[in-house]
Amino acid sequence: MISQIRGRLVYKSPEEIIIDVHGVGYGVKVPLSTFYELPAIGEEVLLQIYTYVREDTLHLYGFLTLKEKELFCLLISVSGVGPRLAISVLSGISARDLERALKEGDLFSLTRIPGVGRKTAERILVELKDKVVPPDVAVAGGLQGKEGMVKDALSALVNLGYAKAVAEEALRGVLRDRGDDLSLEELLRESLRLLAR
Repeated sequence: MISQIRGRLVYKSPEEIIIDVHGVGYGVKVPLSTFYELPAIGEEVLLQIYTYVREDTLHLYGFLTLKEKELFCLLISVSGVGPRLAISVLSGISARDLERALKEGDLFSLTRIPGVGRKTAERILVELKDKVVPPDVAVAGGLQGKEGMVKDALSALVNLGYAKAVAEEALRGVLRDRGDDLSLEELLRESLRLLAR
């Protein structure tokens, strides 16, 4: 599976871009949020890639940030939402606003996106509401400026086999109790202690 591509941008349009990697041109579909941030033709670009494979199809979807890629993966996990619609969603709303809309159940923001009807928006909200990391999880715990550390800790706990929602709750508990004097190692250790109870 292709997870990342670094190469020279040789073609770009809102529908697809082509990246030359040592003479091989990879066609990559990107959301508008990524398209607008692309460098000029001929310059180097690095994209996070989701490889979509079906019986008769192989498409590459590219994102400038891991956050967009994570949201894309969440969106296509929703029943009835395919890669094309997921790209439309990420083209119509920023990653930060999408996370907020999912956490707050903001149906209006989703239905304003072209191609997303009310039923699809409701399904997205129902299936993803508890799967996104709250953008303010670090702030709520008094760790302003350390959001990256909290995300790293969450990722580590999920990789250890804990459900995302359970890991988030443990992190929130540690942040409430300990405040902002934690290192990543301490945050993980305290969270694991809490989860072992």
